[in-house]
Amino acid sequence: MARKLPQTDAVVIGLGWAGAIIANELTDQGLNVVALERGPWRDTAADFNLASAADELRYAQRQDLMLRTAQNTITARNNLSQTALPMRNWGSFHPGNGTGGAGNHWAGITFRFQPEEFRLKSHLSEKYGANSIPEELVLQDWGTDWDEMEPFYDAFDKIAGISGKAGNLRGQIQDGGNPFEGARSNEYPTRPLRQPYGPTLFAEAARNLGYKPFPVPSALISEPYTNPLGVTMGPCTFCGFCTNYGCANYSKASAITTILPALVRKSNFTARTNSEVMKIMLDSTGKKATGVIFVDSSGEEWEQPADLVIVTAFTFENVRLMLLSGVGTPYDPNSNVGTTGRNYAYQTANGVQLFFDDKNFNPFIGGGAVGMGIDEFNNDNFDHSGLGFFGGGSIRITPIGAAPIGYRPTPPGTPKWGSEWKKATVKNYLSTASVGCEASSYTTRSNYLSLDPIYTDRLGRPLLRVTFDFPQNDLKMAAYCTDKVGEIAEEMGARQIVKNPMKGHWNTVPYQSSHVVGGFVMGADPKTSSVNKYLQTWDVPNLFVVGASAFPQNPGYNPTGTVGALAFKAADAIRNHYLKNPGPLVQA
Repeated sequence: MARKLPQTDAVVIGLGWAGAIIANELTDQGLNVVALERGPWRDTAADFNLASAADELRYAQRQDLMLRTAQNTITARNNLSQTALPMRNWGSFHPGNGTGGAGNHWAGITFRFQPEEFRLKSHLSEKYGANSIPEELVLQDWGTDWDEMEPFYDAFDKIAGISGKAGNLRGQIQDGGNPFEGARSNEYPTRPLRQPYGPTLFAEAARNLGYKPFPVPSALISEPYTNPLGVTMGPCTFCGFCTNYGCANYSKASAITTILPALVRKSNFTARTNSEVMKIMLDSTGKKATGVIFVDSSGEEWEQPADLVIVTAFTFENVRLMLLSGVGTPYDPNSNVGTTGRNYAYQTANGVQLFFDDKNFNPFIGGGAVGMGIDEFNNDNFDHSGLGFFGGGSIRITPIGAAPIGYRPTPPGTPKWGSEWKKATVKNYLSTASVGCEASSYTTRSNYLSLDPIYTDRLGRPLLRVTFDFPQNDLKMAAYCTDKVGEIAEEMGARQIVKNPMKGHWNTVPYQSSHVVGGFVMGADPKTSSVNKYLQTWDVPNLFVVGASAFPQNPGYNPTGTVGALAFKAADAIRNHYLKNPGPLVQA
């Protein structure tokens, strides 16, 4: 029997980007907020000090910042005919653990989605014809638009201090920025980062081919910055220990460096760490959330009653909690009925490796979001007529830093060990670069999330089952876009170019991207979406589910900036609409 805690105005589940943003906004409104975080409390000074932050064995190899698979994992399969098996080690993606979530170890690349992406199905149908979309795809509009989203993108940029150069400022195209972005109301809060040699060489080659390169929008800030909450950050030092690591320099924006230092000072905020939520409690009608049940580190169960329940965890846990709690109808791929688990998507990662004889890239200098990119072959920025696919990717070179254990670039055919391998390592260490293409992932009827019928976690609950494979649409797109990357690589003058487009079946073993999205998507139709445009569930009006789980599909961009914008959007709706008149904010 769970022990009952005092009632609170709102309970927030997960204290990463989305949870911290919403908790801060609601406490500003005067609400009492309790946040429940499955992992430990994270703090820069204690956890990521200069003496221990650059520990490749601890963070990159042993994945210290990631969720332990013994705590919780997923099962995976490519199609309905297979039996899903559990992931024993994180490979394909890296879920975070503790306050700050995956935002502690993210790269920091912070794009805004383009205006067309929020009405993708309508846009493609209008431009190419209603029958142009491949039959395997189940694309959807988001139920919102650019004009609604832009102010909340602006709020996230300012809270995180994002560095970059505007390409479209209030409708005017700006030199040096991304000309394909939607109209911004303001310039970036901080100027672009200085660029190392590799991105500079890439940008020169791209310009020679007629493209318009721009600095990658970055949550690694370029100069000292104090955000609207009064929290100050320092400039990136290009230390090379960024992706998979916490930042010792207060330079990488995350919930623990931008929001939590202000939030924890508020008397109406309580954080309970090492507290895993078991399920959402519903009343007898199933139309009202009454709170949550969670388990503390000793295994004791607690009930936290609340007037508002806001779920802001990683995509997988958002969807799993809804399935375990009986919120919405589980999606059935055979009948195409149900919404909980529907429209799961990923990211299509491609790249080209470049080997030079006469270059020194100083690869140990870098950061997760330092670099230059082009967008001419992203999303629908190019004519897809007759290509047989839709979508595209962000082409960019972002030298993350050559970690001493993991970085050993050698050309194909090099022995894996021995004297020849050593010679090739010495020859290529300084003179190798990579250009990536992080591309779209479009949803299909057969890619979805469900509860596993066989495997359970340590608490006896079914694991989340991921059924996913890359559709032919995305594989065709990957080959096309990687060839375009290859053309830029040739212009850069490499002696050898190795193209690596995504091909074959999804494999859980190698790391590809933590950009898992969908499964509890937003939209205007309750038959095909789980939440409305304010991230409020259709069936339970006092339950909001916020995160990348709301994406109906994934464009060729990193998701975090949009997750932050959606969090501000949901918080604004709660503050200015729901609290004044509790109930559905959009009529079904």
